[in-house]
Amino acid sequence: MPDYLDDLRLAHVLADAADAATMDRFKALDLKVETKPDMTPVSEADKAAEELIRGQLQRARPRDAILGEEYGVEGSGPRRWVIDPIDGTKNYVRGVPVWATLISLMEAGEGGFQPVVGVVSAPALGRRWWAAKGHGAFSGRSLTKASRLQVSRVSKLSDASLAYSSLSGWEEQGRLDGFLDLTREVWRTRAYGDFWPYMMVAEGAVDMCAEPELSLWDMAATAIVVTEAGGTFTGLDARPGPHSGNAAASNGLLHDELLGYLNQRY
Repeated sequence: MPDYLDDLRLAHVLADAADAATMDRFKALDLKVETKPDMTPVSEADKAAEELIRGQLQRARPRDAILGEEYGVEGSGPRRWVIDPIDGTKNYVRGVPVWATLISLMEAGEGGFQPVVGVVSAPALGRRWWAAKGHGAFSGRSLTKASRLQVSRVSKLSDASLAYSSLSGWEEQGRLDGFLDLTREVWRTRAYGDFWPYMMVAEGAVDMCAEPELSLWDMAATAIVVTEAGGTFTGLDARPGPHSGNAAASNGLLHDELLGYLNQRY
């Protein structure tokens, strides 16, 4: 099995560069924000960070393909870097510190491309999480100053903490009743949103989370961090990995119950 550690080191270098660029424009009074065709915001910082990462990848890994939220796919082959320059742009443009750069390397295999490296860097929170296939998941300031991540061992819904982003998406998909039933069964709910709940699942601080509509670049990096921490990451259809257009993540012990509630339809 490839060890992917050189790719992980490169992903950290990319994240360092992106962090410097995004923090430089965070809370800037003259930050330029546009609206994309899907009515979601994109800032000049999103574009600049992705351009920066793409430029470094083209020099360091010229044979690898790149897929980014702002500029689409470039290249082809069995290895593909997947980038979300700022996950949580709505937070970023309002000065809320919960946003991150997501960088993942996906490799062709059985069932299509699968993430083998992931880095989630949230500089405004002073946090970074990462994982490489077969090497576990970690959090810390650097590769040499890190703590290994492990999901929780909570096995009862009545003891579980559930994180989510918002209610509107569940309602649009006809899943709101099941979602609300789940919230009534668990010990605690909090709407942290975006990348953060998945990292808290990996840390064991939260036991499960889910979102009804996502893109590949929202999930590739978070998926491998969760799974390398011992958790389970699937779509709402139970398909493993970040391929279903939505996500459910848990410590594994609660996953069947989580999917059961979210797939109730009335």
